[in-house]
Amino acid sequence: MARAGITAERLVRAAVELTDEVGFGNLTVSALARRFGVKDASLYSHISSAHDLRSRVAVLALAELADRAAEALAGRAGKDALVAFADAYRDYARQYPGRYAAAQYRLDPDVAEASAARRHSDLTRTILRGYRLSEPDQTDAVRLLHSTFHGYVSLEAAGGFGHHPRGADVSWSRALDVLDSVLTDWPA
Repeated sequence: MARAGITAERLVRAAVELTDEVGFGNLTVSALARRFGVKDASLYSHISSAHDLRSRVAVLALAELADRAAEALAGRAGKDALVAFADAYRDYARQYPGRYAAAQYRLDPDVAEASAARRHSDLTRTILRGYRLSEPDQTDAVRLLHSTFHGYVSLEAAGGFGHHPRGADVSWSRALDVLDSVLTDWPA
């Protein structure tokens, strides 16, 4: 029987907050149960497993990130769109590190299909319209952008750029300049 006041929606919202506090890798049903002051078993009437909980957090994070990226892209094209999208991605990762990590979680195919995961690819393709890339180059460019953004923000979050006096913001800006140049002069 469901405990009064606990709903699946409240659990996911609390899990998202907990994820940002302790990290996505440390999100457990036990930690969430402690937050509600209940036993683990009390949560299983709302979630089926730890994987289900993590998937729900990932789905929420993907939707939030897609909404931010879409808002950043509105009315922009070319390099302006590239920079706005990239900055929205990086800002989200900085503001919500646990949620950002959750957005990288491997979802079951049916859950992924129903999530905002496809929107991320579609939004990236929106950027690429300004560079006039067609398939299969467009797919390669989507992968290049996503891997560059993810790699940069992951290294930055891990402190990978703190050992050099050149600021990470300057290098980020230069990386976006280089991506713009590559996309503009994409090899045939």
